[in-house]
Amino acid sequence: MEGVGSEGASAAAPLNQWRHDVWKRFQYYLDKSSPHAVYRWVGTGVLAALYALRCYYVQGFYIVSYGLGIYLLNLLIGFLSPLVDPELEPSNGSLLPTKDSDEFKPFIRRLPEFKFWYAITKAFCVAFVMTFFSMFDVPVFWPILLLYWLVLFLLTMKRQIMHMIKYKYVPFNIGKQKYKGKKPSGGSGSMSRRD
Repeated sequence: MEGVGSEGASAAAPLNQWRHDVWKRFQYYLDKSSPHAVYRWVGTGVLAALYALRCYYVQGFYIVSYGLGIYLLNLLIGFLSPLVDPELEPSNGSLLPTKDSDEFKPFIRRLPEFKFWYAITKAFCVAFVMTFFSMFDVPVFWPILLLYWLVLFLLTMKRQIMHMIKYKYVPFNIGKQKYKGKKPSGGSGSMSRRD
């Protein structure tokens, strides 16, 4: 009986080694893609277009698309939200600067850009694979799902924008912050030379 257990363990070892090697190679390429945000997002856009063409071609899978839309909306909210929500965790001092004299604190997202991209790409891959199985093609009246998703999107974005206004934060980096120096005081800021 001991021989049977050891044969199963020795047969699984090459499979586990192969799986580990594939995962390491995948992680290597994933890490190499990290600084190339534009190319990553272009690839995800191509994948999204392929998914849309697939759904248009088969004229179905509206439930899958609706579920994908809800998941993407959830990811977007995480991407636009701060890591520490001032509404949920009140502190003694202000977490975000409210005056020009306050210390600059960069916006830290609850869901970083790379994880946001990775989750969206995985979601489109899973949804694309689901379109090849007819059991996921549930017949529904798709305009109702689209209307419901649009209302949900608008209400969620309104709430998120009101949160941004209330706590005075902007979730986008528009560029590198530059120090402009002190503004000149007084009426004669610059003198022109007359000849």
